[in-house]
Amino acid sequence: MNPLAIELNKKLEQHSPAVLAMLSTLGKELFFPKGILSQSAEAKEKAHRFDATIGIATEKGQPMFLPCMGAKLSAFAPKDIFPYAPPAGKPELRRLWREKMLRDNPGLRSKQFSNPIVTNALTHGLAIVADLFVEPGDHIILPDMLWGNYNLTFATRRGAILRKHVTFNQAGGYHVDAFRQTLRETAAARGKAVVLLNFPNNPSGYTPTESEADALVQALYEEAAAGCNVVAVTDDAYFGLFYEEVLKESLFARLANRHPRLLAVKLDGATKEEFAWGFRTGFITFADGHDSPQPEVLTALETKTMGIIRGTISNCPHPSQTFVIDALKSPDYEAQKLEKFEILRGRARKTKAVLDAGGFEQAWEYYPFNSGYFMCLKLKNVDAERLRLHLLDNYGVGTIAINATDLRIAFSCIEEEDIPELFQLIHQAVRDLTV
Repeated sequence: MNPLAIELNKKLEQHSPAVLAMLSTLGKELFFPKGILSQSAEAKEKAHRFDATIGIATEKGQPMFLPCMGAKLSAFAPKDIFPYAPPAGKPELRRLWREKMLRDNPGLRSKQFSNPIVTNALTHGLAIVADLFVEPGDHIILPDMLWGNYNLTFATRRGAILRKHVTFNQAGGYHVDAFRQTLRETAAARGKAVVLLNFPNNPSGYTPTESEADALVQALYEEAAAGCNVVAVTDDAYFGLFYEEVLKESLFARLANRHPRLLAVKLDGATKEEFAWGFRTGFITFADGHDSPQPEVLTALETKTMGIIRGTISNCPHPSQTFVIDALKSPDYEAQKLEKFEILRGRARKTKAVLDAGGFEQAWEYYPFNSGYFMCLKLKNVDAERLRLHLLDNYGVGTIAINATDLRIAFSCIEEEDIPELFQLIHQAVRDLTV
């Protein structure tokens, strides 16, 4: 094992042995090399005559670039577009995102947590979590209504076992009891659990109520207090898109600093929150279980994360980070976000109004939804994949078949005035297949 990895592990063993035990074999072996990047960082501070370290080309004191590219980006200085960004992301962006997290999550203001590290959006953040904490055979706890890419990230790449619990109870709320039971079984069998908390949920579009959120956090705390090492990951991809009276903060705020055996990891980003999907700008943030500052623990986790980034993609795109910084500093930022939020909330409300108006009872019922981009129909008489293909081939309507009964509808990309027609077409397609 590299001496730098050994040094990081010793710090974890001294300050949080539970977090050390949570790491995978790869996680324990990870480190950030003291190589070209660290030497270049020193040169940036001290090389006042010539800096011949970093592998870029310069011209007249600025990064070299092709005018055919630079002309399209003339609003920004070449230094903020063309060079490599730091492995952990631009410091200004990390600071601004941390400030945004504190504004959006008042419960974090009294908590200790790391600076966000820039990732290549949420999927990259999930892959980092998998590499850091997941060994073959580890159990990943998540609802049965889940984003399919979790299978690739955790099961295929890392050999984990996905332990799914029923998402909703008979009353139409989040099935906290099923979650608690699955968590308890995993804790008893493994002594370790990795928990994925994706709210607003993809595909269901559901966010827990305040009381449901409290119950989820309490269940995690109880298992940690009983001796289970718990890595609680909040996949907050659709954070902020809350349309009803639900939890308005990330569960990360309630999980941070709760118990030494409970490590909270927040994944979020500009992809959905700032309507910048193609920018691929996300963040990963850690909060250990100590209620007093443990900077050595957070530094070790940040350093190992930087090691993964350095060893895979080297760093995240620089232009995207600059664009997000510019947006976060804009005086129009909040007003523009509110405008887009109201459009999406209008579409969600219209979807619910159309479904509640009646006329579809023989064809489907719908799962609870109150946030995010999506909702799901539970079909009664027709196979979801068969219906999906029939809609596509005969009506030019695209939907997603989740399984044999569930059809996902992204109301986020349907104009509000078109929503009634969308569901009438789906209903007609069901009738075609059941006559």
